[in-house]
Amino acid sequence: MVDRRTFGRILGTGAVAALGGLAAPATASRAASRATVPAPGAPPGRGGRLGATVPDAETRAQPEFGPVRQIDADELNVGYVETGPADGRPVFLLHGWPYDIHSYVAVAPLLAAQGYRAITPHLRGHGTTRFRDGAAPRTAEQSAFALDLVALMDALGVRRAVLAGYDWGSRTADIVAALWPERVKALVSVTGYLITNREANKQPLPPKAEWAWWYQYYFSTERGRLGLDENRHDLAKLIWTFNSPTWKFDDATFDRTAASFDNPDYVPIVIGNYRWRLGLAEGDPRHDDLEAQLAKGPPIAVPTITVDGEVDPFTPPGDGAAYRARFTGPYQHRTLQGIGHNVPQEAPEPFAQAVMDADQLK
Repeated sequence: MVDRRTFGRILGTGAVAALGGLAAPATASRAASRATVPAPGAPPGRGGRLGATVPDAETRAQPEFGPVRQIDADELNVGYVETGPADGRPVFLLHGWPYDIHSYVAVAPLLAAQGYRAITPHLRGHGTTRFRDGAAPRTAEQSAFALDLVALMDALGVRRAVLAGYDWGSRTADIVAALWPERVKALVSVTGYLITNREANKQPLPPKAEWAWWYQYYFSTERGRLGLDENRHDLAKLIWTFNSPTWKFDDATFDRTAASFDNPDYVPIVIGNYRWRLGLAEGDPRHDDLEAQLAKGPPIAVPTITVDGEVDPFTPPGDGAAYRARFTGPYQHRTLQGIGHNVPQEAPEPFAQAVMDADQLK
């Protein structure tokens, strides 16, 4: 136990949608529903192939995802959804910002149909996750999220699991894989290696890249904090549109997730995270030793599949080459054509396939 105080490319046309004949719930975009997934050659149920046809997302009702359960895990009471058999192979599905557990509303049942115990938690500051102590500092440095995940694994009795995520979820999974590899069976990380180096963050990016991060700089001001507080839904919707230019999500899809932004700790956690990255806020001193390790850019040796969304504005150039050297174990990289930032919700079948394939990497 760790103490806190311590997809190849999508090719061709046609659609994939089911694992073992289970139709995927509706959240795939038109771009995702046109994609095909290459057969990995593994037997069904252990990295098998996704197949069949999915109707366009616009023609299907919003699926239910739940129930949301609660469990005490160190300093948090975590809200999470568990899908699949209780004795299944555990996989943790980690969301980003500004998103929530519904990024996995289609992925989780696909994995459950193949025998996985899919656990999808609300990160700190989101949904029904709450701090157990009202006076606890609402710090939001990267190591805090990783410790949250390890504490949740401990609370659920999961010693080792597949970790999969995007955005904040990728970073969290990357850190656990780097620092505690014995806890990670395999890793799926959208946008590759996302462990933050605050010293490196002091260097400017090309102007187009800086422009994409406009909200990070906005949040460094008091005006930005107030703007997030007063306009949290509209701001998130704007970012969804920018991050995923081909994803034609509807109001119901967005509103279902936006309810998670009403968490009382949402603003301090979001503001704290982005200010911390820029060196404008301090983290919890209890985590200083962990952050010192992370600042060295530790390699990740667990079996890993990295995934890039082709039209994600934050995808680095080079088809994974920018971060390839950070992964020293069994490895594959996949770029998903026509997919943006919120990969599991835009392309649930390829994402689920990547989880199963990573689980089989040796």
